[in-house]
Amino acid sequence: MTAQPIAEPVAATVASLMPRAKAELAELVAFRSVADPAQFPRSECEAAAAWVADALRAEDFTDVAVFDTPDGSQSVYGHLPGPAGAPTVLLYAHYDVQPPLEVAAWDSPPFELAERDGRWYGRGAADCKGGFVMHLLALRALKANGGVPVGVKVIVEGSEEQGTGGLERYAEAHPELLAADAIVIGDTGNFRVGLPTVTASLRGMTMLRVQVDTLAGNLHSGQFGGAAPDALAALIRVLDSLRAEDGSTTVDGLASDAEWRGLQYTEEDFRRDARVLDGVGLIGSGTVADRLWARPAVTVIGIDCPPVVGATPSVQATARAQISLRVPPGQDAAEATKLLAAHLQAHTPWGARVTVEQIGQGQPFQADVSSPAYTSMARALATAYPGEEMQAAGMGGSIPLCNTLGALYPSAEILLIGLSEPEAQIHAVNESVSPLELERMSVAEALFLSNYAASKRG
Repeated sequence: MTAQPIAEPVAATVASLMPRAKAELAELVAFRSVADPAQFPRSECEAAAAWVADALRAEDFTDVAVFDTPDGSQSVYGHLPGPAGAPTVLLYAHYDVQPPLEVAAWDSPPFELAERDGRWYGRGAADCKGGFVMHLLALRALKANGGVPVGVKVIVEGSEEQGTGGLERYAEAHPELLAADAIVIGDTGNFRVGLPTVTASLRGMTMLRVQVDTLAGNLHSGQFGGAAPDALAALIRVLDSLRAEDGSTTVDGLASDAEWRGLQYTEEDFRRDARVLDGVGLIGSGTVADRLWARPAVTVIGIDCPPVVGATPSVQATARAQISLRVPPGQDAAEATKLLAAHLQAHTPWGARVTVEQIGQGQPFQADVSSPAYTSMARALATAYPGEEMQAAGMGGSIPLCNTLGALYPSAEILLIGLSEPEAQIHAVNESVSPLELERMSVAEALFLSNYAASKRG
């Protein structure tokens, strides 16, 4: 017997719950839960964690706990026991968010959910507070239509965006906590709206800070400029060494010629999704899919140097940058970190003093999309998206927990789905979620849980 006959009542239930989902997402978005106390108070993350815990208790989860992890963040755990002999599925999301960037550039306040043109806008709406609401909708739909047929564990992380590894280290110290037969990571998304997609691979990530020092203090550029070594100029040369003429990433010793064999991404579609300005070329070589999903990519995500407003005519004594390196499957993030640090040291000019500090790292991930759980998901997605078949794509972003879970539970099947399609503009100004995607993905997740339970019953 299959579980598909419940599709229509599940879909109807999810549709009826959407107003409640919007209200709950608005409450969750309102927490300024950036996991960096230098930017927002820790109390904002603590309040978001408490909200998540209360939501799980309201759904009859047992053993609900808010626990501290080694990086100082809090994660939330809950367990919903299933029928005797049923498999256990772990559902993952995170409540921490990226900083809002330039608040004035948002069309509505970033921490207030706003509806425009059929989308809901707010920081975390798609990444990944919406993912937690998706889990709630799926479970509520099953409870209203005969009950949840599997045991469910939920883990909601509090520092995923920082890449500081708190939950990974906690899980390694408590391996029994997150053990499951299948794991659904609700933190990726469809290739585009309306095209059901599972993520087959994730690039890993390493984050470094590099500081260049040349002088005991800033100097008058008229009196000393021309001979005094400028730390900012030295840093610019170091950063420029990380790219070839065509913009490809060039880290000494790091391979950058792999090819992506799956779903392709046309340059036209990418230019539109990335909002590339007219006349500006893309960087790198190979197909867009090669560049996004199969090759390393370096990004300078921040520089400490004098702002233009208020700048003085000075030779700079020190300058600092933060560098992100995305690491594709098949490469080791720890080795990539060593190569990047060595490259920065080797390319610093004029004998300037350089220090490199690692502040985050996560390994890449490759999923097995031929596994039984993916078969159950494919059927669920085809039902939730009539006329469409499940696609498998890569994702350039990183979810370091995936490799930790894969190592701890090698027999568990790990699936990656979510709400972060290109129009969502995650990590950018005016992040949003499509409520239709939230509705359809919630239906799909509910049907997956039902299908998976049936497959395990034989």
